[in-house]
Amino acid sequence: MSELTLARLSDLESQEGEGSPSLMSQTLSRDPHATSGGNDDSDGGRIPVEEWLPITESRKGNVYTATFHLLCSGLGFHVLVLPAAFAVLGWLWGMIVLTVGFAWKLYTIWLLVNLHEAVDGISFSRYLRLAIASFGVKLGKLLGIFPVMYLSGGACAILVITGGKTIKQLQDIMSADVTVPLTTLQCFLIFSILAVLMSQFPNMNSLFGLSLVGSVMAVAYSTAVWTLPLASERNQNNVSYTIKDTSFDNIINAIGFIALAFRGSNLVLEIQGTLPSDSNNPSSKTMWRAVVISHVIIAICMFLVAIVVYWACGDKIPATGGPIGNYLKLYEQDYSKQAACFIHLTFIFYCLCSYPIYLMPSCDNLEMVYITKTQKPCSFFVRMMLRVLLGSVGFFIAVGFSFLTYLAVLIGAVGLLVTSTYPCFMWVSIKKPQRKSLMWLLNVLVGSLGPSLSVLLVVSSALLLADNGLHANFFKP
Repeated sequence: MSELTLARLSDLESQEGEGSPSLMSQTLSRDPHATSGGNDDSDGGRIPVEEWLPITESRKGNVYTATFHLLCSGLGFHVLVLPAAFAVLGWLWGMIVLTVGFAWKLYTIWLLVNLHEAVDGISFSRYLRLAIASFGVKLGKLLGIFPVMYLSGGACAILVITGGKTIKQLQDIMSADVTVPLTTLQCFLIFSILAVLMSQFPNMNSLFGLSLVGSVMAVAYSTAVWTLPLASERNQNNVSYTIKDTSFDNIINAIGFIALAFRGSNLVLEIQGTLPSDSNNPSSKTMWRAVVISHVIIAICMFLVAIVVYWACGDKIPATGGPIGNYLKLYEQDYSKQAACFIHLTFIFYCLCSYPIYLMPSCDNLEMVYITKTQKPCSFFVRMMLRVLLGSVGFFIAVGFSFLTYLAVLIGAVGLLVTSTYPCFMWVSIKKPQRKSLMWLLNVLVGSLGPSLSVLLVVSSALLLADNGLHANFFKP
């Protein structure tokens, strides 16, 4: 097991030694000792350059910091589209798909947590690094670079679009008679400036405060979304649960909405990289406790939002593409201005707090390239400018392609492999369970279902786009 994995990593190291640093591939130590140096919080298996990179710069995290990182990255705004999926799938299939999807995600996270230190002397604190160790240099990069970068930089661009449009909606709710309202472009710019300022924390572990606030905001707006229908007097006789469109593409697209709600798996290894580890107390134990705690909260929020809101609204829930803004408008129309403002404000704060967490892998990549070229750590000014650069790129993408939210299922089908497929085959490659044993069969079966689902999502999204069209308003947000 270890020999093959170390050989793949040595191959990568030899390529990097020729002077062409590859994306997300820090050189490993040639001395595969224990992954921690003991009580001094050092890591004997980590190389000196990792002490300079933001993901592994600090390994003083604990179960609380990991829990809030997981909660902030895992309880995303996609939870708001779950009732829309139920409106297409109905009660029975909606519950089945949501339950199976949640169990699927929890299982693949368990695999990642236990693969973090699967090779003696090496901690895989970056997803792509584990992909290279599992599949080899060429195949690992081919399979991993685009999905991982999309789930980092692409998620930040989506947050700018969603957060900026929510600021615009909040302005319309609070002051409908404003003579000179902010334009959507200005809202995007305001959100991006605030997000980049909040991204100046030096490392992943230092984002704990933002993760705490983001987690509270996510739980707050999720709770408000499902408690408001229960607290109000509604005539349920006017609510219909009839499924209007049972076409193949619409049903698969609804399954895609649920699949996209299970986010954050691309950050599991990075979050675990902030935890101390030694032979007596490996980081996997602390990390798994954090996973259980955070996902109990995530499950409560997701299931309550899906069940209660669908019960209250039925087929009135918009089931079209780009549903976040449309969905929030339900609370602007059906409830008081104060309630609508609260949901929009907490939603905006969540987007701002989660932005730096999703940006961190991209920051780590750029800093790795800089360190490889200069052989010295990034100064405060260099680190700040690199993050301003990444924020500017995200802003440019958001402004130029503000219709990306309508393509969420189509593009997200590629990123879905990171959550549903790769961890299963990584386990088979590194752990090498006996052929046709229970773990081998389970991982091959579950891992094979992921690509099938991704293909179905791409086909259904393409069919919906062919039927409904796409208003591609380039550089006109």
